[in-house]
Amino acid sequence: MSIFLSDGVIQSKLEQTQDKIQQVLATAKQGQLLRDGIHVVLAGRPNAGKSSLLNRLAGQERAIVTDVAGTTRDTLQETVVLNGLTLHLTDTAGLRDTEDTVERIGIERARTAITQADMLLMVYDVTRDVEEESTPLQLAEQLFGELPDAKRLLIIANKSDLLSDDSSEKSASTMQAEIKDRGYEQVNVSCETGAGIDNLVEALCAKVGFHPPENSLTARTRHIDALRRTANCLTEAHEQLTVFQAGELVAESLRQAQQSLGEITGEFSADDLLGKIFGSFCIGK
Repeated sequence: MSIFLSDGVIQSKLEQTQDKIQQVLATAKQGQLLRDGIHVVLAGRPNAGKSSLLNRLAGQERAIVTDVAGTTRDTLQETVVLNGLTLHLTDTAGLRDTEDTVERIGIERARTAITQADMLLMVYDVTRDVEEESTPLQLAEQLFGELPDAKRLLIIANKSDLLSDDSSEKSASTMQAEIKDRGYEQVNVSCETGAGIDNLVEALCAKVGFHPPENSLTARTRHIDALRRTANCLTEAHEQLTVFQAGELVAESLRQAQQSLGEITGEFSADDLLGKIFGSFCIGK
């Protein structure tokens, strides 16, 4: 039996294969998150509550907390597992202009850690920082030169339990509305009482697309890269088929997809692939 480009059989097979590759990619991503976790940096102004948040997430007093601005002068790392997701946390020096040489070195290290993070938690004191000249988003923009992708940034409003009057609550609500209007998410917490911490962990998991799977696939980064290249080649093949009806180009895209898969499965010749798929394939309409 001969199969023509226009009869839908090849297109159906392509789309089924694309769906399977996307399913494997999604499962592999979960496995990678389970194995490697994510690097999360806590940043903000001095005394915003970064170290208190680290301690709360770690479940122990890992960082020194005082009322003195600039207490944290270097980065501090801690690894925790929350809701099945491994978080490599980094506490950083408060971001401000200072003449203190040691503190300035700590701030530069903070800036480096921030740019390398998978996720940035921008912590601010909701009882105080709403009155500052720059908002948390403006501070993030200063750090990166532009606002980072919303998937990499989560705004943390600390001390939300201490809003004592209608005026301060209104200012805090205005700040949160501005953050939401610009496409970012804010989580209200109290590092003192622990209120909102569960919501924070859930928001982190959602940001990175982590849902603990029943059957996770442990995959190396190079395997995931190979799967992504395979998916791209299949997308090209689908376009060549549905838009241009170009059988030769479809075959070439499939050959490239096969090469990418071969990096995972081992050698599989182009003749094997094309012979199987196009054994009964007729170029024509």
